Amino acid sequence: MFPQPNRGKSSLFSGSIPTSQKQRGYPLKGISWHQGTIKYLLFLSCLVISITNLYPAAAHQVEVAADVGGTLHVEPNDNPQAGEPSQVWFALTRRGGRVIPLSQCNCQLAVYAEPYAAGEPPLLEPQLESVAAERYKGIPGAEVVFPKPGIYELQLNGKPVSGGRFKPFKLKFEVTVAGGSTDSTRNLRDVNGDLVEGESQKFPIWAIALPIFAFIAILVVVLQSMKGGRE
Repeated sequence: MFPQPNRGKSSLFSGSIPTSQKQRGYPLKGISWHQGTIKYLLFLSCLVISITNLYPAAAHQVEVAADVGGTLHVEPNDNPQAGEPSQVWFALTRRGGRVIPLSQCNCQLAVYAEPYAAGEPPLLEPQLESVAAERYKGIPGAEVVFPKPGIYELQLNGKPVSGGRFKPFKLKFEVTVAGGSTDSTRNLRDVNGDLVEGESQKFPIWAIALPIFAFIAILVVVLQSMKGGRE
């Protein structure tokens, strides 16, 4: 009495849909997946290239002594050049993050060429002045001219004056100085007595080759993944 269910209905409707339409979604999914993969790999490529192009790396040095922390920055870009003025500044903070201005610190800066013997007089003793840098105001800073390329140690000694509530401290920072632009066409000896090349040769070969190899590797991965998706 009741109408019988049409058992061929599902097959009828499924058969009415062209095969090309049923399969249309799969290529789109593959394309979407490839696009996401390519974007991700391109992002990694840009990241690798940007990291390698940061040689020498630009980064602030942080040291801690007693209850005082100090951050050193050398301008320009933490990459001082021999024979050229470099602006150095120290962001001093006591425990809790409060900034220590030069007005509250009897600070002295000494520059040594490494290696040096104990008791040896400093190579330079730049005069400190109050400077404003980034978000800091009134912090100690000085202009330094490193005479030769090589490794130097900057020692900042300080003790509190009126209004300062921190312990006496000594902070040591290591700074690598590269050959200046005037030395680009000749070789010279650094402060350690080692023969170094001028600026034209100081950029390492690996810093140039690494981005190229990274790009080639990423390109191979992309082509292989696209080939596998088609199969």
